Amino acid sequence: MIKNILLSGLIAVCLISCHSKPEKSTDQTTNVIEKITDPSYLFDGVSLDGWEIADFALQGSVSVKKGELILEMGDGCTGITWENDPPVMDYRISLDAKRVDGNDFFCGLTFPVDNEFCTLIVGGWGGALIGLSCIDGRDASDNETTGRMNFQDNRWYHIAIEVSNGKITAMIDDQVVVDFTKRNHRLSVRPEVQFNIPLGIATWRTTAAYKNIRLEIIG
Repeated sequence: MIKNILLSGLIAVCLISCHSKPEKSTDQTTNVIEKITDPSYLFDGVSLDGWEIADFALQGSVSVKKGELILEMGDGCTGITWENDPPVMDYRISLDAKRVDGNDFFCGLTFPVDNEFCTLIVGGWGGALIGLSCIDGRDASDNETTGRMNFQDNRWYHIAIEVSNGKITAMIDDQVVVDFTKRNHRLSVRPEVQFNIPLGIATWRTTAAYKNIRLEIIG
């Protein structure tokens, strides 16, 4: 008799447990990214509005994830180009960039200077080279702006370019890495990044992420 009572109790407990609602997770973490509405920011954090995917051959995918603009590794360049007309003098463009995978440039930032264009290369030619491509037909590995810096994967670097009074100044984390006066020099871009004219970003066989892309008028 006692065994029957105990067995009935266990069955009842089991039935109640099986039909009870599961407890809600105590993890209240959310990944909601707010859209940036400041017009000086060219990337709103949630979409590719204002950008077009550059028509590079064999490029990787382009996406927006968790507030970051992602250029995936391709067999060559992967990039995006600003759809609107940028200023050509007296402006500052800045962004935060990080190399996720690969060992070549994780930021090739093409920009206008008067009626010409050039590209700031960050992390090229094996992962450490910095410079402007091109000056008088010589690329970033072989002109007066050539420099080197060790870059770590998955670390954000703040990159800024100022174009004013015929001068190009580039900074990485507030350190001046390019200080170039145009004078009679001829500026151009390498054929690989032609589709980034007049303003664009590209990588070469490297995956990279970007945020806080901003364009400001100075002077």
